[in-house]
Amino acid sequence: MQTIRNLACMRILIVTGIFPPDIGGPATYVPQVAEHLTGKGHNVTVVTLSDAIPPDDSAYPFRLVRLLRGIPRPLRMPRTVMKLFMLGRKADLLFVNGLYLESTLVSLALRKPMVQKIVGDIVWQRASRKLWTTDDFDTFQTRRYNVPVRGFRILRNWWTRRATRVIVPSHYLGKWAREWGAADSKMVVIYNGMEAVNGLHPAELPLKAAIKVVYAGRLVPWKRVDKLMDAVARIDGAGLVLIGDGPDRTALEQHSQDTRMSQRVYFAGARTKDEMMALMAACDIFVMNSTYEGLPHVLLEAMSAGLPVIATNIGGTPEVVTDGENGILIDHNDPEALEKALRSLISNPDVRERLRTNALSSIDKFSETRMLEQTESLLVSMAR
Repeated sequence: MQTIRNLACMRILIVTGIFPPDIGGPATYVPQVAEHLTGKGHNVTVVTLSDAIPPDDSAYPFRLVRLLRGIPRPLRMPRTVMKLFMLGRKADLLFVNGLYLESTLVSLALRKPMVQKIVGDIVWQRASRKLWTTDDFDTFQTRRYNVPVRGFRILRNWWTRRATRVIVPSHYLGKWAREWGAADSKMVVIYNGMEAVNGLHPAELPLKAAIKVVYAGRLVPWKRVDKLMDAVARIDGAGLVLIGDGPDRTALEQHSQDTRMSQRVYFAGARTKDEMMALMAACDIFVMNSTYEGLPHVLLEAMSAGLPVIATNIGGTPEVVTDGENGILIDHNDPEALEKALRSLISNPDVRERLRTNALSSIDKFSETRMLEQTESLLVSMAR
């Protein structure tokens, strides 16, 4: 009877580096999955890093354990490992969306199955933030770098090989996960999911512009928000809404002043998902000008909000956007392509409407229900 109970009602420890009010793919994905699993009768505990500990997380239907992100890493890491070890003892498996090194150590110590979801290369992200590289994602994978980068790569490959299963949100990212050591037999592609949103009420914007362009996500170097700002600056009557926060915000605020865009840019900051969707609904065009995306969840959110989208032809994005059908794809190495695409959409409202309509119908392929059911099925099979 014990075996039957474990299969019918799993005890799942979900580990993530970010969680609301943080923004980013995992911060959107983890609450979705945790709530779904809880609703299916599974016992779910989520462990996350947080900048602060809120006074009350009781609104979540699952147990949420927050660890302070600001603690120095040499102190935080052993505390995190100990907390994961204590919670993992009662779990049937670990579902890891961040803190991969700590989670892998605990998985090995407890001999518990571990499913990892890989949505990017944290080595490349760290190297980009520390200015160790200015290479794009693909170029970075094939070049040699300094000792710290080589060390981080060794760790990344090690924990990837140790996973019982690896979930990736795109075939593109699956290709690189195999390079990092994930066996074909362990790889599972599960597309991110997003349901169409009906009855959105546009938010009030403190921005007077005939056309409002919007970006949502982290303000980090590889998103190239500064180049988006430059393109909008050259188009009369266009304004820019930036939803999200990150280490580049101060520099971007200064850039808006340097380019005389401060009155045409609205820094909305970090928002809840409902607030973000309402802000998107008040805009006309969504742009993602990044040099890397595994499979951008926010792109699905923009399409579900009824926005025509412009995105760079990189990573897993072409698995979502078909150029000229449900959006526009531009070469990320062409600095003039973004401005050209924006001008084209602004001057052709009929094209905007066609792309918007096609985007709404095309997200059926990326059903949130399908994603959640596929994820649950995989986790159940691993618990056996």
